[in-house]
Amino acid sequence: MKIKALSVVSLISLTCMATVADYFFTNNFYQDIENRYGINSVQDFKDWQQLIEDGENLDDFSRLNLVNQFANRKIRYRLDIDHWGKSDYWATPIESLGTRGGDCEDYAIFKFFTLKAMGVDESKLRLMYVRALTINEPHMVLVYFENLRDMPLVLDNLKTKILPANKRTDLKPIYSFNGQGLWLAKAQGLGNAKPTSTGNKNWTELLKRIEQGD
Repeated sequence: MKIKALSVVSLISLTCMATVADYFFTNNFYQDIENRYGINSVQDFKDWQQLIEDGENLDDFSRLNLVNQFANRKIRYRLDIDHWGKSDYWATPIESLGTRGGDCEDYAIFKFFTLKAMGVDESKLRLMYVRALTINEPHMVLVYFENLRDMPLVLDNLKTKILPANKRTDLKPIYSFNGQGLWLAKAQGLGNAKPTSTGNKNWTELLKRIEQGD
């Protein structure tokens, strides 16, 4: 079943005329959520709507904290194979919140689109693949650059506190990306790295599914 409302990709591109909530969180949207995920899920989406509305008039750092806390509280960690029956699946924000579950990639994706809906400039946000050294496993976080020359802040489902990247010595950066490109990460100068022409297949497929209303 598809969500019969404007896609998240569409809603975050809207400017000036009205808030995201005016376009996206309609009665039809909530009826579709109830049909798809059950009546108990509706309140989670109303909470998401309120979160976005509250964040529209806040500074970016306040937005980061609100979204990080919300996602880490609402979404339970689940492996893709257990949750979706696939070894690697990137869920849309609607899927993650509707099922109240996801892995590290799904947390980061949910935070990325929610912050964009609040009005955070996409150029300041990147999904970053890292290696979590404490468990020696690949991991994904969301990073935020106030300015590209600044040390980015890390939003992580493994940590409740947002910290600068240089304080996260347990993470080894590999590469980062957003809708504007993909960057190969280095220990220094992450913000100054030039995007490569390499795409990310999972990211492209995710955006297509969001546009389709998943």
